Amino acid sequence: MKYKAKASEKMKAMLARADEGEESSSILREPEAAYMVEKVRNGLDFIEFHAFREMIGITEERLGALLGMSRATLHRRKKSGHLDRSESDRLVRYARILNRVTEFFQSRKAAAEWLNSPAFAFNGETPLDYADTEIGAREVEALVGRIEHGVFS
Repeated sequence: MKYKAKASEKMKAMLARADEGEESSSILREPEAAYMVEKVRNGLDFIEFHAFREMIGITEERLGALLGMSRATLHRRKKSGHLDRSESDRLVRYARILNRVTEFFQSRKAAAEWLNSPAFAFNGETPLDYADTEIGAREVEALVGRIEHGVFS
């Protein structure tokens, strides 16, 4: 119970910093690769899951599905307080995309809206859904780059 209270306080502080423009999540700060490799290998704290979910404006169930988790697995991860290696890797992938799109739009809110909206370029899928594989994520990033440089294809 103490862990949940501490985690809740920590998450509230992280989200408050995010609202003030500070990066609240280690996965969004893009630190050194060696640091992130180690964190992903060990499994990210579940707090990172919640911080990202709040920033992108989706439900726990939707983010869990994007990370390849069933409802039962999502419940177990909440209880343990950690994601596994593959879930952590996927979350970092989505954070990388959010950073890239936020950089383009100059607004996290606009980035979240774009990522959650169906796109013609992805056959009507949202960029978030399309990015459920690494190659799909790279395509989302490539599309942002093409739009940024005025290359519409």
